[in-house]
Amino acid sequence: MEQKQLRTWRFSHTDAQSTWQKDFDDSSWEQISVPHDWSVHEPFDRHNASGTGYLNGGVGWYRGHFSLHDLHSAEHDTVLLKFAGAYRNSDVWVNGYHLGGRPSGYAEFSFDITDLLADAPDDDLVIAVRLDRQELADSRWFNGTGLNRPVYLEVHQALMIPDYGTVFTTPTVTKDEAMVQIQHHVLNRLTNADQVTVTDTLTSLSTGQIVTLHRTDTVQAGEDKPLHTNGVVDRPDLWSVDHPHLYRLTTKLSSASSNIESTYTQIVGIRSAAFDLDTGFHLNGQPLNIKGVCLHEDAGVLGTAVPAPVWTRRLLALKKMGANAIRMSHNPHTPALYDLCDQLGFLVFDEAFDEWENPKNKWWQGHNVYPPKFGGYAHDFPHWHAADLANMVQRDRNHPSVIAWSIGNEVDYPNDPYANPLFKEMTGNNDTNKPAAEREYNPNRPDTRRLSVIAAELAKIVKANDATRPVTLAAAFPELSARTGLLDNLDVVGYNYKEHLYAQDHERFPTKPFIGSENGHDYAAWRAVTDHDYVAGQFLWTGIDYLGEARGWPIHGSGAGLLTLAGFPKTNYYLRQSWWAAAPVLKMVTVPQGTLHYPWEPLYRRWDYVPGSAITVRFYTNCQHLQLTLGETPLPAPVYDAKHGYYETTIAYKNEPLLVSGTYQGQKVTDTLIPVGAPAKLQAAVWSDPQAPQTADDDVYQIEVTLLDQAGHPTEAEQIVHAAVAGGTLLGLENGDLADTTDYSADYRRTLAGHLVIFVRSTDPLHTTVTCQTNGLAPVTMTLQ
Repeated sequence: MEQKQLRTWRFSHTDAQSTWQKDFDDSSWEQISVPHDWSVHEPFDRHNASGTGYLNGGVGWYRGHFSLHDLHSAEHDTVLLKFAGAYRNSDVWVNGYHLGGRPSGYAEFSFDITDLLADAPDDDLVIAVRLDRQELADSRWFNGTGLNRPVYLEVHQALMIPDYGTVFTTPTVTKDEAMVQIQHHVLNRLTNADQVTVTDTLTSLSTGQIVTLHRTDTVQAGEDKPLHTNGVVDRPDLWSVDHPHLYRLTTKLSSASSNIESTYTQIVGIRSAAFDLDTGFHLNGQPLNIKGVCLHEDAGVLGTAVPAPVWTRRLLALKKMGANAIRMSHNPHTPALYDLCDQLGFLVFDEAFDEWENPKNKWWQGHNVYPPKFGGYAHDFPHWHAADLANMVQRDRNHPSVIAWSIGNEVDYPNDPYANPLFKEMTGNNDTNKPAAEREYNPNRPDTRRLSVIAAELAKIVKANDATRPVTLAAAFPELSARTGLLDNLDVVGYNYKEHLYAQDHERFPTKPFIGSENGHDYAAWRAVTDHDYVAGQFLWTGIDYLGEARGWPIHGSGAGLLTLAGFPKTNYYLRQSWWAAAPVLKMVTVPQGTLHYPWEPLYRRWDYVPGSAITVRFYTNCQHLQLTLGETPLPAPVYDAKHGYYETTIAYKNEPLLVSGTYQGQKVTDTLIPVGAPAKLQAAVWSDPQAPQTADDDVYQIEVTLLDQAGHPTEAEQIVHAAVAGGTLLGLENGDLADTTDYSADYRRTLAGHLVIFVRSTDPLHTTVTCQTNGLAPVTMTLQ
């Protein structure tokens, strides 16, 4: 099978009736690279929906011109046009022929265009795609707009494996041997029956170990026949979060009577994963606390068209923090992210829906500000839920990282829209400004018992496509849902922010494993995992800040993350790292005494206050025997706060270095805060990491910019930085400031806490230069090596 990614397209944000025609003149349109999210190329506007980040949608068209000669297709070959996703309400034409589309912005879909190519009048294959997102409040968070995932042309030979036609499973796994079962659907597009030999070769990417399996059978003309190969892998290289060993599965289809040999390749892993109702989660037979984070799909200035290297930088930062799991909130994400989870060692909860047949409240003028709007996927759920859910499971079931299928997120929100007479007043969902009538039971609302019927159907669809992983759901109101049957069809029960119910419900449901499917950052929520073996783990809300769910202009995103939109750690990152990481952690953070009023307010890595002022200093650490020194003066050891999981003390500020030392497994660890001066130097460096895997988007570079003082120490200064690129393309600048509404299309941005990141695309890095400059400092020009 030959696959070609279609990157170069033309785009127009206008709607015209003749745009679908092959001979439409698109020469004046903007030339862009796909994946592409047009929303982030337009200004923030407070008249747009707060829930989707004050960014625009509307109707847009993409047109691509591609050479038929480049396809190398032959007689009886099949040519597929495949979309990894397109947000939203897509319609597709090829050479003027209307093929259809997909309402969902998350589902992968394809078209067989073989017959159309036979009638092509010339070499110019014209693909036209219309996307319609005029309903701006169509989600509770930002999803972007456009061809925001890759598009491919695939050429399959006459003996082919259709989409999702290979299923790889490992029924039994030990460190000594693993049973592997491989099922292929083999489609014979020849006009005659043929004897087909399937040869599966598993090659360990870690050790080079090779296992080969064979199966021969007759496949009739036009038949789509399942063929199985089975075998044993001795002393397998097991996939785990610490050692994510992978295998390359190469499948060859060869014909006895015709000169055909088709080859397919994918990456798989060998591992066992299980949830136990009393002892939590086990990977390869060993207990493992799931230390997870929830993620939405955008990366600030890049929107939802996020290149793989950008995800790599973010995931490696989360890995260093100690995270080992990702919950794909609240929809299937781009395929490249699952590949990275396989390669870097992240467990994955794959999630299908945020709402079912009825819409949730969509905030559009600030968070939890009535009245809401009611657009979104619920409109399409009755007709498309079965196909979209099956698509997620079929697409992702060969990933070793995926350990559970979630059929919904918080579909049981109180009175949003379902109600139940068991509760005269239902609270717990955005109650701050909720009108009284929205809290009380209304018999004319849909009954919550309907959710149990839908859950049973969705669970059945999942099991029909993959019986090897559990079905779960993230429950928002288990006080009710545990009594109405919603949890009955789940293999693993997920609770959102309901840790206080674990103990009593573990007794009520003695056959159900539990997990925190969405949790706050407080220490008590984590202790609910460590203190109860039957709780498999937790997923923090959230790992990284994201666009949308904004509380009000100019804030255009959620700041719930441990990393900013720019991918830099916040100070609470180090607190989580002190609880999760298997490495020494010792970080001091500060704030003037008496200025903290809420648990989520930030502290800072700074030491430049008014002399004599009282400063609260917290110590995020897994070290012992802390010793503190201000200048040359020893200070009393900080006091451990067992309720919050950190050490704390109060110090009268002096303009001298603050030093703390401790020990971790016999190793001395130190941290120092020093007064810093004004910015004196602009530092720019291309981000790289030896653990970063190669991806199809390795032409994207990330340049981390820092403002330094005269001594070379990072500052917290905020200054406008301009970026100019020669020999490449500037994709954007991101500082992570959710209140900065500078157009994302601008070539400048203000630093936040002394930092920002610049995204650049270059196919020839030795001849691509990036110049960064800010007022008062010498500019920096660098090549992308």
